[in-house]
Amino acid sequence: MADLLPLATLVGDAWEDYGLVDSGCGRKLERYGRYRFIRPEPQAMWQPALPQAEWDKADGEFVPASDEDGGGRWYYHRPVPAEGWPLGWREARFTASCTPFRHLGFFPDMAPVWDWLREQVAGKTDPAFLNLFGYTGVGSQALAAAGAAVTHVDASKKSVAQARENAALAGIAERPIRWIVDDAGKFAAREVRRGRRYDAILLDPPKFGRGPNGERWQIEEGLAPLLADCRHLLDADSRALFLTVYAVRMSALAIGELLAQLFADLPGKVECGELAVREEARGLLLPTAIFARWSRHD
Repeated sequence: MADLLPLATLVGDAWEDYGLVDSGCGRKLERYGRYRFIRPEPQAMWQPALPQAEWDKADGEFVPASDEDGGGRWYYHRPVPAEGWPLGWREARFTASCTPFRHLGFFPDMAPVWDWLREQVAGKTDPAFLNLFGYTGVGSQALAAAGAAVTHVDASKKSVAQARENAALAGIAERPIRWIVDDAGKFAAREVRRGRRYDAILLDPPKFGRGPNGERWQIEEGLAPLLADCRHLLDADSRALFLTVYAVRMSALAIGELLAQLFADLPGKVECGELAVREEARGLLLPTAIFARWSRHD
């Protein structure tokens, strides 16, 4: 039976091409390769550690709209390549760019998640990995580099195309990665009917989204049935499932209990808690998301 363990914090540290430089007063200062950007961060309620002169060195800033619809725009203080610029994480390579959605084409706080999943499948012969809501594919690259056969699913044709380009940039275009444009829920349900199984699954769902055929995704409605299907895609020989949840009024304990119930018939443990990024200026931890994960005991 999968036991639910106490709340945990999974911390991401800086690496060569990314770092959380400073944070405070509802904003965060980050470096993405040679460029620095300021983005809104409501949870940074404290004062910044660095003087304003350091923040003034930012190449651009995303300023949110005055409403609650998540809009806003980028303002640039220095030239930034509109076509993006190359970055890397371990073996992965990808293009960063300033998107209209305030992020830069990947989610750096997922780095410890990618490391954890690689650890779970280490030593497994020909592990099969499913990346739902795979976006631009850095997580898919991370598992492919660890020897997994990856199924990458995203509802956005543009995102999957970018994921393929990123894989080519990393020199792994010939690795066994299936690139699929599909609604995550419908795809998972079909995989259950096909009798497919996986060794590890990553789910990084948005709060709201649309499938390629107009399918409506609302996390409060769709998460439980999607996780139930994911449970059927795993068995006692599988290794792990990792779920992240962003920007919703939901508790880590709630998704942890949901996962513990769904995985009650499998050996292993269920953990839940927060993802956080360690600030370079003073080591402060900035929370970014909640998570729940299942892993099998060895």
